[in-house]
Amino acid sequence: MDPKRNARGTPLQTSTANAAARGVRLHPAFARREAAPPSHAEALDRLEKDIRQLRIDFERFFGGGLPFPPEDLRTRIQGQLKTLRNVNMRSAVESFRLGDLEARFNSYNELYNRKIRDKEEGRVRGLATLAHDRPHFDPRRGVVIDGPVSEQAAEALFRELAKGPDPLRFDLGTFRTYLERQAEALRAKVGCTAVVFRLAEEEGKLKLKARPQTS
Repeated sequence: MDPKRNARGTPLQTSTANAAARGVRLHPAFARREAAPPSHAEALDRLEKDIRQLRIDFERFFGGGLPFPPEDLRTRIQGQLKTLRNVNMRSAVESFRLGDLEARFNSYNELYNRKIRDKEEGRVRGLATLAHDRPHFDPRRGVVIDGPVSEQAAEALFRELAKGPDPLRFDLGTFRTYLERQAEALRAKVGCTAVVFRLAEEEGKLKLKARPQTS
């Protein structure tokens, strides 16, 4: 007997689609299963991976390794954040993680937007000219503040902090104000003129240190 026909010679259905068209109830083992949507944890993992890649790509762009800024990736991350903000997280841990990732993205985003504006306005003219026009700050060795905290000094410390394992929960403007207050407090306490801020790694974390300049 033809395996494709039954005892009466009627052709057998050979696909689940044909069976469904005839209204035949399929055994669960043969039913088509649609792929389950990603869980909240998986979506957060993807978001974290994309934010990390965005940071790498922007550093490559500003260093000359990429011809164009990674705007497509940044737009995709903004879409991911919008989607995740509109869903109900299953746990407080997931909600906290989403807020943490959003704060990290916002810190990077503000820094990158300003640096791109600098490029468009012609303030970044290549490494040689940049080094000549602007003082060099080494956050690991120390940044000397002997007056108002300059934008360049605050940015140097801010960028180095952003390289640490912990996400930043403040923007550059807030950080600059914090440096101003710490410098004023130390001057008032010890009577110094200049304050040295530096970043030191302790137990795998970057910490900001401040001391009066002695020489």
